[in-house]
Amino acid sequence: MSELILRDATAEDLPAILAMLAEETIPADREADPGDPRYLAAFRVIDADPNQRLIAAERDGRIVGTMQLSFLPGLSFRGSWRGLIEAVRIAADLRGQRLGERMILWAVEQCRARDCKLVQLTSSATRTDAHRFYARLGFVQSHVGMKLHLRD
Repeated sequence: MSELILRDATAEDLPAILAMLAEETIPADREADPGDPRYLAAFRVIDADPNQRLIAAERDGRIVGTMQLSFLPGLSFRGSWRGLIEAVRIAADLRGQRLGERMILWAVEQCRARDCKLVQLTSSATRTDAHRFYARLGFVQSHVGMKLHLRD
């Protein structure tokens, strides 16, 4: 298997990342036209923030995965930092090759290197395969997540 390179995404990676986000959306209308300027604006904010990392997983020159890492300070756990893993995606034609496992384990190490005391993530309640995947990697379903969608 070719080497998987995990690195900070660049603006040039956005089309491939947005295509992966659009492949699997819940709800189906969540993503917009990849040319929407809000995507580039969001990328620039993420890229400028030292506590945010948009990751591109590259293999053989192709972007095959993505995720966002956020490092959050907090008062609980004696003022500890926590890592948040969001928007994990693998290209549909490459699923089942353990690329996601390599990405998540790498992300946990990034959090450890930032002295985070815990790593958390959310997954849609309907994604039961993803829940089994995260449990296999040691994540525990310890909380109930809730969202309030705010519309334009």
